[in-house]
Amino acid sequence: MKKIIVITFIWIGFVGAISFMESWLKFQAPNMTTELGLGIGQLVFRALNIMEIIFLLSISIHIISIYNKESKLIHYSFLIVVAIILIQTTWLLPILNERAEKIIQGISISKSNTHLIYILLEVIKIVCLFIFGIKLLKKLTVQNE
Repeated sequence: MKKIIVITFIWIGFVGAISFMESWLKFQAPNMTTELGLGIGQLVFRALNIMEIIFLLSISIHIISIYNKESKLIHYSFLIVVAIILIQTTWLLPILNERAEKIIQGISISKSNTHLIYILLEVIKIVCLFIFGIKLLKKLTVQNE
C-alpha cells in the first residue's frame, strides 16, 4: 500500500507542476510567442499524459496484487480519476492538439470551452487523487496501530 501512496502523491506533484504552473508560466517568458508556447505545451502535455497512464497502471496493478475482500483499496475518488484520464486521453487532448496545430499554422479558429473543461477536470483530478491518497494514509495508519 505504501507504493500506491507514494505514486499517488508523486502524480499530484506532476499535475500540479505542469497543469497549474508550467502551462501558463511559459507564456510569461520574454519573447515567447503563442505558437512556440503551444508547441512546447503539446510536448509537455503529451509527456504528462503518458506519465499519468503509467501512474494509473502502476496503482491499478498494485491494487490488484494486494487486493483482498477485507481491505478494499479502490475508492470512488480513484475511479473518478480513471474516468478523467480516459476522457482527457481519448477526447480532450486530441481536440486541444488539433486546435493548437491550427493556431501554430496561422489558421484562425473559433472560441471553444474545451480548454476550460480540461482545466476543470485537472482540478477535479487533483482533488480526487488527494482524497484517495489521504484515505490510503489513514488506512495505513490504522493498520500500523
